[in-house]
Amino acid sequence: MKVARFLVGAAGVAVMGVGVSLLLDVRDLAGVLVWLGGALVVHDAVIAPLVLLAGMLVRGGVRGPVRGALIVAGALTVVALPVLLRPGPPANSSVLPLDYPRNWLIAMVAVTAVTVLWAAVRRLARRRPPS
Repeated sequence: MKVARFLVGAAGVAVMGVGVSLLLDVRDLAGVLVWLGGALVVHDAVIAPLVLLAGMLVRGGVRGPVRGALIVAGALTVVALPVLLRPGPPANSSVLPLDYPRNWLIAMVAVTAVTVLWAAVRRLARRRPPS
């Protein structure tokens, strides 16, 4: 388990390094910092309280999967907010060429499906006697 934690931590540090290197090329750094600050506020004011509330309301073996799904769904939603809340069709159709609300909904359905499957597997594993 210690090796896995080290590898995950090293991967996280590497991804953070990539993020910092990408920030060095940004022209509107203030705008990016405002967006990142807004993401933190949304996390602390909306996502975290919802996850904590779900942890209090949901009982049994599904508590962990439900909280994990809420975290993933919240993070995906925060990342997708700029294109989900855009004021209308862009003047240039190549700027946002995809159907982002539909794709966000597909991602939410996928998160829900994986959560239901994960909870079902956990429930079956608990009922099965050890061999």
